[in-house]
Amino acid sequence: MDLLRHLRFFVAVAEEGHFGHAADRLGMTQPPVSQGVQRLETRLGITLLTRGSRGVQLTTAGAELLPRARALLDGAEQFEEEARRQRENRGAVRIGVIPALSDRQVAACTAAVRAAAPDPAARTVITTTAPTTDLVEAVAAGRLDCAAVHHPALIGALTPGPVLKIPRWLLIPAEHPAADRRPSLRALRGLACATAPRSHGTAAFDLLVDTLRAKGLDPDFLPAPGDRDAITAVAAGRAFALTTDPELDGPGAVRAPAGDDLALRVRLVWQESAADDVVGAFEASLRGTR
Repeated sequence: MDLLRHLRFFVAVAEEGHFGHAADRLGMTQPPVSQGVQRLETRLGITLLTRGSRGVQLTTAGAELLPRARALLDGAEQFEEEARRQRENRGAVRIGVIPALSDRQVAACTAAVRAAAPDPAARTVITTTAPTTDLVEAVAAGRLDCAAVHHPALIGALTPGPVLKIPRWLLIPAEHPAADRRPSLRALRGLACATAPRSHGTAAFDLLVDTLRAKGLDPDFLPAPGDRDAITAVAAGRAFALTTDPELDGPGAVRAPAGDDLALRVRLVWQESAADDVVGAFEASLRGTR
């Protein structure tokens, strides 16, 4: 007996409240669906559904087992999806990056890792953009080979690379008085700071807050995981922002150097089993962005 198939019949009938409607949903005729539910009930030794003039009703046992049936079907689908992903990703190099890196930098890292593979034509690089906390978890679980994360950050037992400092630029609203000169941070008082939320990297966020305060600025913060969110908030005149993209600009925004103290600090983390060529190419590409 195909348990999953018969559970699918049961769930469809329970949700539709009608054997005919369930059969239409499943793309079948009604008799196999009705017979399938009966076989399931025989195997389980309980009645799941009652049939009457008012349609199909769940029994007490059926109502209690329906959520478990759904969970089993969902689990089977997730299992098949993960198997498909594993099949498609065989031989792929999987790297992760934080949203604070620019599109150009991410593309450069991806290309460098692919070029370092022994046979680039036969290898695929899958690049995931996510917060530091998610990337560390993914590397630890083996879902990623290597990731560039904020520093400082809790990385557990993962192998860390050296701390790299990537220059950043201030993005300032074009109509702001500080936009026509190289501004001090104090000149940005009254503006919020558009940056990745604290949940993306608690220690790195707190370091940014401390650095801004040391320079005489204690702004509110607007969540801006990436450059698009940041420059949008700047163009709206609500905030200033920091970007690692030396060419990022747009209407309503002016760019100025942020200084060494506000450089983006990142480091690579990986499992000891990660290929040296992948880690080396990834790190070299990040170093080239400084």
